[in-house]
Amino acid sequence: MDYITGMNLLAVALLIGLGALGTAVGFALLGGKFLDGVARQPELGPQLQVKMFIVAGLLDAVPMIGVGIAMLLLFANPFIK
Repeated sequence: MDYITGMNLLAVALLIGLGALGTAVGFALLGGKFLDGVARQPELGPQLQVKMFIVAGLLDAVPMIGVGIAMLLLFANPFIK
């Protein structure tokens, strides 16, 4: 039982940690590409900004799903009876 609990906590830590790391890398790439696009064609800045915010919202959903699964594993674990 202790082994399952320990692996459960490790899984939760990995879900939240790697989700946050992946989102941070995604936001960095998104911001860099946005700045490159605006530097090349400044007149498309508002259009690119709208698209950037849409993608940022979608990118933000990924760690929220991971946090939801982590909370499921912490508080209502289906593996522990």
